[in-house]
Amino acid sequence: MPQTKAILRPDLGALAYEYSLGAASQGFIAQQVLPPFFTPLKSAQYPVIPAEALLEDVDTRRAPRAAYARGDWDFEFLDFNCSENGYEEPVDDSEAQMFRAYFDAETMATYRAMGIILRRLEKRVAAKIFSPATFGGGHAVGAAWNSYDDADPRGDVVKGREAIRLSTGLKPNALILDESVLLHVSMCNSVIERVKYSDPNAIRGDLTIPQLEAYFGCRVIVAGAVGNKAAKGKDKAVSPIWSSTMAMLGVVSSGGQDLREPSLGRIFSWEEDAPEMLVVETYREEQTRSNVVRARQNTDECIQFTGAGYLMTGVTV
Repeated sequence: MPQTKAILRPDLGALAYEYSLGAASQGFIAQQVLPPFFTPLKSAQYPVIPAEALLEDVDTRRAPRAAYARGDWDFEFLDFNCSENGYEEPVDDSEAQMFRAYFDAETMATYRAMGIILRRLEKRVAAKIFSPATFGGGHAVGAAWNSYDDADPRGDVVKGREAIRLSTGLKPNALILDESVLLHVSMCNSVIERVKYSDPNAIRGDLTIPQLEAYFGCRVIVAGAVGNKAAKGKDKAVSPIWSSTMAMLGVVSSGGQDLREPSLGRIFSWEEDAPEMLVVETYREEQTRSNVVRARQNTDECIQFTGAGYLMTGVTV
């Protein structure tokens, strides 16, 4: 295990745990889309079941004195290689003293450091999921979902569901999209016309997640995280982390420590270096008379099975 003089802080770690639990409410969905898999190894190969093994059609009849049909397929192997991401916030003694009547400076530094790490994780996962290069160039929807008279979001999702079924035999269980796209879906004529039959109180432009999950026939994972791309001191340039022009219909893992389940992928987390997905520690820096709060993780975000994803493009224009 890497050596460090920094001290793991269980109290700040509890804040990190609570912060991570509430990440979805802040719009961070990376760990829902690619659930963590904790590993004692920093890097390794791991086995995956090929799609053809899931779909193989074998003659199972057995004649007297003959052997049974047997499987002869081989595992495919993929690689993961965890790398560290970290961020530090110094808490100057004089500032901590100055502001203590208003807030706890160490707690605020912890929240800021954790937010930085989770935002970068979100960007890495979003770039891998919303990637036409990875998912066969993507599939253009019939009409953009912000074309309210013409759009048929459910029809596009049904088409994707059938494509995944016929190519892998899997049934997608989640639709991943940015919050702004969801607002457009709520405005579509075809959506409100269908939803109102099961819920007469449905309000155009303000449909609930349960209503939309019933409409799409799967879980809806809504990204809401944003980031500021402007340099320090410049005017803010805030934009969504997940693209508003794409949506992903996919098979999302239920999590846990079993990799046999075919899914989009997982976040591999090197538990020997970071026993949790997000670790918080502190160390003293005397030359600046500061306690430094560090948040870090050691992960690799891996797409395991591209067949488990159907990327829709041109969702908005």
